[in-house]
Amino acid sequence: MLHNFVTYVQYYKTNLIFLIMKTRILLIATLFIFSFVSCKNDKPATDTGSEKVTESTEHKGQASVTDTESDANALQVAKSLDDFSTLVAAIEAAGVEDAVVNAGPLTILAPLNSAFAKLPEGTVENLVQPENKATLAFILTNHVAPANYPIKQLKKEAKKGRKLYMASGKYLVIENKDGEIFVGGTKILKTVQVSNGWIHVIDDVLVPAE
Repeated sequence: MLHNFVTYVQYYKTNLIFLIMKTRILLIATLFIFSFVSCKNDKPATDTGSEKVTESTEHKGQASVTDTESDANALQVAKSLDDFSTLVAAIEAAGVEDAVVNAGPLTILAPLNSAFAKLPEGTVENLVQPENKATLAFILTNHVAPANYPIKQLKKEAKKGRKLYMASGKYLVIENKDGEIFVGGTKILKTVQVSNGWIHVIDDVLVPAE
């Protein structure tokens, strides 16, 4: 009987020691995992909030590109001449700068300041208002042909009875009157070649019919 009791005690003691060791191992493992997770979470997080530097989404367009190497484009030439100051102001107010500086070729019928002065009083001041931006853009694109038309080519088109297609979607009649070229009923006074096409100087604003 005593022998059985001693055996039982030894068996219980052995199991108790094994249980204690197993508990310690589990405890150490738990502490290790907890420490690992804590260290990982303590790493500086990548800031994706309000302090993140973002690139500007403002679109400046091709007209804002500074190029001192190439020949002057249509807009640059217009800006360099005082006689086109009203035209330049209108182009900027309408936001169509890019339309007159693209690679082209383009043919631009450029009204002088005196052409805008012929319009009814207050017309220009009214057109450059923000609420009339679309109307002003429509008028200005009626002065731009998306093709290459030097005077020589315009004479050929006039002889064939063709019309000049404009960026506004409208067509202008080309006429040769005693060697002088008229487009949309107005005479071309002078022609200037620019890097992206041609500028034909005129003394009327070509307001398209609605």
